[in-house]
Amino acid sequence: MAAKKDKSELLQKVWEWAKEKLTTEEINNILLLDTDHKGRTFRHIAATRVNPEIFEKVWDWAKGKLTREEINNKLLLATGNKGRTVWHIAASRFNPEIFEKVWDWAKEKLTTVEINNKFLLATDNKGRTVWHIAATRVNPEIFEKIWDWAKEKLTTEEINNILLLATNHD
Repeated sequence: MAAKKDKSELLQKVWEWAKEKLTTEEINNILLLDTDHKGRTFRHIAATRVNPEIFEKVWDWAKGKLTREEINNKLLLATGNKGRTVWHIAASRFNPEIFEKVWDWAKEKLTTVEINNKFLLATDNKGRTVWHIAATRVNPEIFEKIWDWAKEKLTTEEINNILLLATNHD
């Protein structure tokens, strides 16, 4: 709730209390990796906020407590009940700073294959890739970075069929 309501100071107090009172396993399972009734992790919720400071704090905490596999599978690639990754959410909320941070972290933590198949080309429950969302909502410079990656790392067929010519359910 502190992340959802942009209460950075309260979030910090909860984190300090958790470090003092909870085991690493409890912190990971209860605070960092648990999901709400919509299947969203703490990171999904933080990405919906305008305050990048909260999002950055969550990332720093996760880096210090979670394994690479947990970060990849349960934070970067995890989807909520609408099939959206944290990157979909950052794009849909028109938050270029968070969107770019997620992109940078993905390049740092994921393999090229994971980025291409599970991140860049992943679709939500409406059949939208982040590319669909970013085309209308994200800063052109960030969009250009994604386009440069796609040109270098994807096949012409993937670019044509999944990015440029893909349609969503609508």
